[in-house]
Amino acid sequence: MIIRQAKPTDAPAIAVLTNTIIRDTTVSFKSQPTSAEIQSIAIAERGPAFLVACDGDTLFGYATYFPFRGLDGYRHTAEHSIVLAENARGNGIGKLLMEQLCNNARSAGIHSMFAGVSAENPAGITFHTKLGFTELARLPEVGQKFDRWLTLVLMQKML
Repeated sequence: MIIRQAKPTDAPAIAVLTNTIIRDTTVSFKSQPTSAEIQSIAIAERGPAFLVACDGDTLFGYATYFPFRGLDGYRHTAEHSIVLAENARGNGIGKLLMEQLCNNARSAGIHSMFAGVSAENPAGITFHTKLGFTELARLPEVGQKFDRWLTLVLMQKML
């Protein structure tokens, strides 16, 4: 298992992982599928802010960070996303991805990392807590998917 910077050739597998989460869960509030093309653009734009966990040609997950709120005053704050294949959960791959992602973010001058976690994803909340993220707020009914309202849990870690 290696953690490395994502490559454009990873985009199709990243899209498949992401679309499974979008289609089947409330882990992501997104309802529209992504594409390999969209993921390839994100990989090119983010560079070391987009990592994958893989073994040979098998992609087990990815983690990426991106600007928080997009305003200059927030330039030292980022939000991240992490997605793991079902068979990659609970065995330390996510921790390895996040540790490297946070190291890369710190090296890039990021001071504060945010996680927006669905309240319907208690495993995600526990995962982030174990990595040193602190729950700051619960935003009730700010998202909607599958014809119901969803609560967002905001978590933060100082890098």
